[in-house]
Amino acid sequence: MSTIYAEATPAGRGGVSIVRLSGPEARSIAEAIAGPLPVARRAELRSLRDGDLIDRALVIRFDEGASFTGEPVVEFQLHGAPVVVRRLESALRKRGARLAEAGEFTRRGLLGGALALSEVEALSDLLAAESERQRQQAMRVVSGELARWTETLRERLVRAGALIEVSLDFADEDVPDEVPDEVFDLLAMVRRDISDALAGLPAAERLRAGFELAIIGPPNAGKSSLLNRIAQRDLALVSNVAGTTRDVLELHTELGGLAVTFLDTAGLREAEDHVEGLGVERARDRARRADLRLHLSEDGREVAELYQPGDLVVQSKSDQGGRGISALTGDGVAEMLEEIRARLDERVAGAGLVTRQRQADALEDAVAVLDVTQEQPAEILAEAIRHAAHRLGEVVGKIAPDDYLDEIFSRFCIGK
Repeated sequence: MSTIYAEATPAGRGGVSIVRLSGPEARSIAEAIAGPLPVARRAELRSLRDGDLIDRALVIRFDEGASFTGEPVVEFQLHGAPVVVRRLESALRKRGARLAEAGEFTRRGLLGGALALSEVEALSDLLAAESERQRQQAMRVVSGELARWTETLRERLVRAGALIEVSLDFADEDVPDEVPDEVFDLLAMVRRDISDALAGLPAAERLRAGFELAIIGPPNAGKSSLLNRIAQRDLALVSNVAGTTRDVLELHTELGGLAVTFLDTAGLREAEDHVEGLGVERARDRARRADLRLHLSEDGREVAELYQPGDLVVQSKSDQGGRGISALTGDGVAEMLEEIRARLDERVAGAGLVTRQRQADALEDAVAVLDVTQEQPAEILAEAIRHAAHRLGEVVGKIAPDDYLDEIFSRFCIGK
């Protein structure tokens, strides 16, 4: 494989820039620029040269099998001027390295066995995380919790398989040839644990994707003012003229550790012109597809055609004598947001380690093949256990088809 490099820190001026070099020639290329490298995993100051002095930088060496990619890796920590980084990259290219593609460092870690597929998926989720709960969810898998859980299940299957093999191999001796009851107890435990994990998939997927909440209601109900109050800035244009909001405005924020996108929609009424009509139809469409709707009006009535169980119905403009909230003064807004958080939190209760459909498919197949009875021959039971153990291994370690990997790594940045 070729030797690749990339800047691991964001492009642009900064205090420090980090450039990573990975591949079979990483050490020789780095030595040609920095001289003798420090011992593995120890950072030392070196002069980087390519004819003249490029910079004085910290250099760290990682040996094969002990790096993120599993390959020899050298990391340069430079002063963060773009011109310094460009000069180092030019020196690396002269000596045979090439710029990495998006996600190529992580992809090499997967293909080289340094990372499991589930860890790569979780790393992608971690890089995209917008809330504390999303970070926590991704870190559980990145840290190997899913791998340890599946390994525990596989150990039970190995134990059950060994008990069956004993009954087969020693059927003519003094060992009973019937399948021990312990085998079926172990299989029942595995099936129960997998079923419990699969039950948490919808909540885990929802937590990973985040929520959408649509603010809907008639014109001049205070929807845009409320969005501005939540954003704590003038995000939406506010006017006394009905129909000011024509398109859907989005506010991405964190609410109690959950990623939530608030949608400010056009006032729902009979439109007076074509453009407003398009906005009203778009508002209805986004509201139907949202996870939750906040029905906001001066009289505290819901939009009947869009109401779904669990929606919030709130009266606006309490500063003008109403009993609900006031986007102008902020009265009642904090309490409303807490109620929203509580309702959304209920929807992610029970979210577990299984976060992707690929993982669920393998687990569902394992459960299906383990649906066995004591009347089945020992050979059939043994084959079912082998197949289930294989599928459990695929949850964390299977190398997926290239198109699936391409889709995952398309979200990664260059340098990761």
